[in-house]
Amino acid sequence: MGFNSEQILIFETVKFNSEISLPRQDKGLGVLVEEQIRFKQRSLQPAMPETQNNVLNALDVAKTQLYHFTAIVIAGMGFFTDAYDLFCISLVTKLLGRTYYYVEGAEKPGSLPPNVSAAVNGVAFCGTLAGQLFFGWLGDKMGRKKVYGITLMIMVLASIASGHSFGHGPKFVMGTLCFWRFWLGFGIGGDYPLSATIMSEYANKKTRGGFIAAVFAMQGFGILSGGIFAIIISAIFNARFKAPSFALDPAGSTVPQADYVWRIILMAGAIPAALTYYWRMKMPETARYTALVAKNGKQATADMSKVLQVDLEAQQEINIQTTQKSAGSFGLFTKEFLRRHGLHLLGTTTTWFLLDIAYYSQNLFQKDIFSAIGWLPSAKSMNAIEEVFKIAKAQTLIALCGTVPGYWFTVFLIDKMGRFAIQLMGFCMMTIFMLALAIPYDHWAKGNHVGFVVLYSLTFFFANFGPNATTFIVPAEIFPARLRATCHGISAASGKSGAIVGAFGFLYLAQNQDKTKTDAGYPPGIGMRNSLIVLAVINLLGAMFTFLVPEPKGRSLEEISGEDQQAQQPTQS
Repeated sequence: MGFNSEQILIFETVKFNSEISLPRQDKGLGVLVEEQIRFKQRSLQPAMPETQNNVLNALDVAKTQLYHFTAIVIAGMGFFTDAYDLFCISLVTKLLGRTYYYVEGAEKPGSLPPNVSAAVNGVAFCGTLAGQLFFGWLGDKMGRKKVYGITLMIMVLASIASGHSFGHGPKFVMGTLCFWRFWLGFGIGGDYPLSATIMSEYANKKTRGGFIAAVFAMQGFGILSGGIFAIIISAIFNARFKAPSFALDPAGSTVPQADYVWRIILMAGAIPAALTYYWRMKMPETARYTALVAKNGKQATADMSKVLQVDLEAQQEINIQTTQKSAGSFGLFTKEFLRRHGLHLLGTTTTWFLLDIAYYSQNLFQKDIFSAIGWLPSAKSMNAIEEVFKIAKAQTLIALCGTVPGYWFTVFLIDKMGRFAIQLMGFCMMTIFMLALAIPYDHWAKGNHVGFVVLYSLTFFFANFGPNATTFIVPAEIFPARLRATCHGISAASGKSGAIVGAFGFLYLAQNQDKTKTDAGYPPGIGMRNSLIVLAVINLLGAMFTFLVPEPKGRSLEEISGEDQQAQQPTQS
């Protein structure tokens, strides 16, 4: 066997190094030389993830600590505010119609014209979509922390401004309300990718799903609090400013003070956001962003040492900083991203889109569904403030029985059952319960309200113990750190486009097929029963697209996204 100069040098090193003993009876010189060549080649490559990513590994295996719960509260209060602001509008839209669109001599209370109702209900979702895309991209470019407080301040200012919508007539008031609710949605949109990404990058891999789900579960409390607050405000005003029902006195059933009710309800959303701002500004940047994107391992360790019990040596910090620079990288609009994560992004965007069509159609128009089955009294039998009270009470009951429990079932079970199983189960159960509402719809409409409300609550339960939670969680886990917030923002924006379809489409779709029974200004639709069947089909499609989404349970973020494999590749000369 002939040897080149490098092989001879290695052979001499093996032969004369006193720290190595050669088992001559088992291996020949050629085998030994080849082993040393392989050893030398391995030593020239970046260290394996277990040694090079010590900060990240420490985060993955860190015990649950106080700061994990602090981060849940800080991020979660944003979602509490998001849900309050997005859904409180459904509590007051009928009041807006009575206040600004009553026609003297009309047989029915005033109601928002179709285009105005669609705008008031849907404009915040347009802002949310824009905010998700913009702040998702910005969070990957500037860092999560730097833009985290901006979203809250936008929400605070826009909430207050919404309650101060002004003008000399209905068009001006609704116009300014829509303007400020767009910017409210813009701030809310930024909260989605940033909160999800921050929580996923702080959490350990064992309980990561539960932590992210707990942040999202604050939505349930936001919806519940909106209903409770509306009950309190409307009860106070109704007791203080007595008014007859519409049937007795059409003009007098809406007292001038009713105008304050909807303004107070909308402005209250600024309070939790303002209280959270200081604590968001004190949060350090996530170690994963600092190490993998900003390429500063030393700063990552210092930041995490302030809030978590992570203790790493300086040399380990340098390993992160130097080796990650040699790791391969690819952009969003590249063939490599398409190959690695194209189907994943398709899965997260389609499932979120389909889910939000059904979910927001149900949430925003509960009052219409309840009125259609006769669970709420007729508008004529109530005054304007009393109607707010009745609507808020009905929505609070649904939130208490179905919405909130569903979120927390996800929190406690997601790291045991996995994301895929919960999402698939949720979509399938929503399909079943929608059909159970739709097929015997005439039975429910004839006065069997209890059965309808139970089944309706179960659709919310399995939405939240299902795809409403998992579509938020999974995009924060499966994409690379440098694209994580961007891809989550794209997925969330796809969801909000579904919410826009639900908000604008359901108003028209669910109108009675009999033209004489439609709401004022609306053309005939396909009816509530057929609308529920359409939503059932949409949920079934969501179950099918779930098969495009991978299962992240129990794996590190770097393993899921493939970043650990990139780190193992040798530097290309």
